[in-house]
Amino acid sequence: METVSLGAGLASLAFWGFIAAVSVAGIWDGVRKREAKHETVRRLVEGGKDIDPELIEKILDINGKRQLDIDFKVTALWILPVAVGMVVLAVILGWQFPVVLGPLLGVAGLLFCLGIGFLLASKVVANWSDSKNPPGENN
Repeated sequence: METVSLGAGLASLAFWGFIAAVSVAGIWDGVRKREAKHETVRRLVEGGKDIDPELIEKILDINGKRQLDIDFKVTALWILPVAVGMVVLAVILGWQFPVVLGPLLGVAGLLFCLGIGFLLASKVVANWSDSKNPPGENN
């Protein structure tokens, strides 16, 4: 049975510590942005001027009107070239090590399917935003 050295343990701890720090930082950043939006609305209200409800909705993004179709399309445009790169990597490594050709082509196929899925999702979400009642809303 192999023993794990102290260096390997510390490297593992550093890796998972980094993952935890990035996750916590992302959550904290979201909370701070939301607090800044609320502070902006509070200052507008304290100013005593008439406030347009559309402006408040735009600032707070109450209805969550992100353009998900664009987000999905951008994600697809990132993933599809990576799939092509994985095919190239599979071919190059497959010349030297034939055993890796199959698994790497499988990964490339998976990435390609994900990219196509994101493109289809962008079209579906774009159709939802065109209709008055997207699926999942109870109006």
